[in-house]
Amino acid sequence: MGNAKTDKNLLGRREFLSGLSALTIAGNMDPLMVKDEMGFPETSRADERIRMGLIGFGFRGEQLARALGYATEEWILAQKTNAEKNHSHTALKDFYDLDDLGIEIVGICDVYSVRRLKGEQVFKGKARGYTDYRELLKDNSIDAVIIATPDHWHATMAKDAARAGKHVYLEKCMTRTPEEAVQLWQIISGEGITFQLGHQGRQSDANHKARQLIDQGTLGKISLVETTTNRNNAFGAWQWPVEEDGDENSIDWALFEGTAEQKRPFEAERFFRWRCWYDYGTGMAGDLLTHEYDALNSIMNIGIPNSAVASGGIYHYNDGRDVPDVFQANFEYPDRKLSLIYSGTLANGTPRGTLIMGTDATMELGKSLRVWAESESTKYKNRIEAGIIDPSKPMVNYSRDNLEIDGLTSATSKYFADRGLMYTYQGGKRYDTTHLHLAEWINCIRKGKQPSCNIDKGFEEAITAHMATLSYRNGVKVYWDADKEKIVTN
Repeated sequence: MGNAKTDKNLLGRREFLSGLSALTIAGNMDPLMVKDEMGFPETSRADERIRMGLIGFGFRGEQLARALGYATEEWILAQKTNAEKNHSHTALKDFYDLDDLGIEIVGICDVYSVRRLKGEQVFKGKARGYTDYRELLKDNSIDAVIIATPDHWHATMAKDAARAGKHVYLEKCMTRTPEEAVQLWQIISGEGITFQLGHQGRQSDANHKARQLIDQGTLGKISLVETTTNRNNAFGAWQWPVEEDGDENSIDWALFEGTAEQKRPFEAERFFRWRCWYDYGTGMAGDLLTHEYDALNSIMNIGIPNSAVASGGIYHYNDGRDVPDVFQANFEYPDRKLSLIYSGTLANGTPRGTLIMGTDATMELGKSLRVWAESESTKYKNRIEAGIIDPSKPMVNYSRDNLEIDGLTSATSKYFADRGLMYTYQGGKRYDTTHLHLAEWINCIRKGKQPSCNIDKGFEEAITAHMATLSYRNGVKVYWDADKEKIVTN
């Protein structure tokens, strides 16, 4: 395996504690602690450790590994340097403070040999490496899998894993097509496994507070929601680095293409920047709209809209992509007398957040959660007239944590930080929201329960995103036919 100080391998956090003498480490380091649904520790025995396989070890795969307590030495050293330069930079301390979730990774899979070998090193021979995920699923000792691959593989891998009796944690968008969403929903629902879709924003304390306020009737009758995505840098527009080592010898191109509708000759740019093409990804609807939609669904339980109409285009990134870089969609919920409007651009970074507009107050979710009373509110009329409430000032003001976000460019970092997608607080302690989302899934596996972003919520997310995509690509208004379980045009 070589010297750990020279190889850019992956190390367990407990193995690296001796190198942190300059930092104060706090928190519970009991190796047998996991989180229950309410965020409180619960003891599990060593013989109850869940054996997992990790499918996909790219950018998101590494983030998921860190959320489970393992990081590249390169990342650890970079964060240590950052902490030495700036004491407010706490990413490394937060990493070492993570609770051990009582799991063991025994398989790592990637079609790119460089990533696969990098992933294997995390466990120093304790995890077997695979190029083909189907070989990993044959390991009967594996209880669960985490899938962090391009979108066009999500449904097939999740269905195969469920049929093999494995619990599934699947990154969003849940599927690439609506037909796949229906199939996966039916299969997961019938297999009795624990499924979690990777919308870690469900763990955000600000979103939880937003739901409490809405449930209490703070806003009155809500009729309009506006939500947005603004990013303005190459990374945020999926122009990810094309690695020099990525060629036909190191990448199994046939396995990567897999279920893609269009088969093409090897092209490294398509492999590393797959989100730029509908062959492999789901565009702004599947990657960005879904963050905002799922947050709103967790807050308001809005479900699948009755109709959607979308528009946009490729107005900035003339790099060969076929997914838009400016996109907007309108969703109608006539039964709730509610409209949801989404708009996004990859060519401007002005933060706009989310507005939830009711008859009595308006809520803004972004860098902070703020609520303003409506000047014409009947609910707050007496207090407004008495000068107790000033409609020009927020009557609720809750700030999100907005510290540094590691491994992302600044504009993209702001986007993720503002939406609570990286860190949140529980009991005064800062947590990685992905860690909490994985912890919820793992604890539900142990208890035989379903987590917050289960297959039903994942289905609602997927169909909503696909409605917007189909409307955009076909230039028509689309509707959800619940009886036929199909998106239709009339």
